[in-house]
Amino acid sequence: MSRLIGRGMQVELPPGWEGAVTSGDFRELSDGARRPTVMHIASFPLPPQRGDWGSGAVQLMRKTDVFMVLFEYLPEQAGTPLFSDNEVPRQLDPSEFDETALQEMRRGQSGLQRFFTYRGRAFCLYVVLGSHLDRKDLVPRVNEVLAGLEIE
Repeated sequence: MSRLIGRGMQVELPPGWEGAVTSGDFRELSDGARRPTVMHIASFPLPPQRGDWGSGAVQLMRKTDVFMVLFEYLPEQAGTPLFSDNEVPRQLDPSEFDETALQEMRRGQSGLQRFFTYRGRAFCLYVVLGSHLDRKDLVPRVNEVLAGLEIE
């Protein structure tokens, strides 16, 4: 196993999985935007160019693949109603995945989003499964990764 570390987050990656952290520090950029921290975790090779929510990557998924995003929102959003859950999601249920819960609709895939605050930081966990029909086999793989996720 390898360990992915960045911006106060770390996770054990199962053999054959890849991950990357795009660091943001929420400084205001010259165009007024504020860049978030985004962690990508995938059971397949990640393309070098991909969007925060997986555009450029989810198109490469096979039915047996999983793609995960941990997206950190602005600090002032922590604890707001959308982020009122105060636990890191650790055990997802296959029945929670939906074919319409995708940032980019891909035939056969399904997804899930969970918003939460942990240690004063606001996050969205976004998971894409390569096959909605195989979600009972794929979700335990997601849960294995979530069990090893640490946030400082």
